[in-house]
Amino acid sequence: MPQGVPTAVPEDGLTTRQRRNRPLLVVHTGEMKGKSTAAFGLALRGWNQGWSIGVFQFVKSAKWKVGEEEAFRALGRLHEQTGEGGPVEWHKMGTGWSWSRKAGTEENHAADAAEGWAEIKRRLAAEAHGLYVLDEFTYPMKWGWVDVADVVSTLAERPGHQHVIITGRDAHPDLVDAADLVTTMTKIKHPMDAGQKGQRGIEW
Repeated sequence: MPQGVPTAVPEDGLTTRQRRNRPLLVVHTGEMKGKSTAAFGLALRGWNQGWSIGVFQFVKSAKWKVGEEEAFRALGRLHEQTGEGGPVEWHKMGTGWSWSRKAGTEENHAADAAEGWAEIKRRLAAEAHGLYVLDEFTYPMKWGWVDVADVVSTLAERPGHQHVIITGRDAHPDLVDAADLVTTMTKIKHPMDAGQKGQRGIEW
C-alpha cells in the first residue's frame, strides 16, 4: 500500500467513502512487546476524533499501574471539563469491574472472564463506544474461558460504527481470519536479552 493507496478495489457494491469508513476489527499479536502500546496509540487517535473510548484489560492486575491508564483517565477528565476529545472508560481486573481476579480456582477465573465478555457484548449491542481496546483478550480465548466462535460472530455482527482492537499473544486463527488488520510483533532484539530489566517510561 504505497502512500496509503489500496492495491485493489473490491467489487463489493460500496462507495469509496463507505469502504473507507467501515469499522475495523484489529488484532495485535506476537511474542514481542508493543501490542498494547500500539493499541493505545490508535485509541489516542480515536479520542482526538471525539469517539467514546472503552478499554477493557483482561489479565493485568489491578495493582499494576500503567502510564497509559493515567493518561487516558486524564483525557477523560479533560473531556468532561471542556468537551474536548471523547469520553473514556478504563476497566481492569479488581477495580470496580465484575471479572476481578481473586484467589480461587481456574473455574472462578473462567467464569469471571466469561462475565466480562458478556458485558462487552451488551455494550456492543448498545453501541456504547466508538473504539474498544480488549487488552490481552487473546488469553481468555486461548485458555477456553471465552468461546472463540461466539467472539468472532459477535464482532462480525456488531452494529453501527464500532472499531475493536484485540491484543495478546497467540491470537486464535479464526480471530485472525475474521480481522481486517492483523499485526504480529516479532522480536529482533530486546534489552532483557542483555540482562536489562524493564524501566519506567518504557515498560510502564
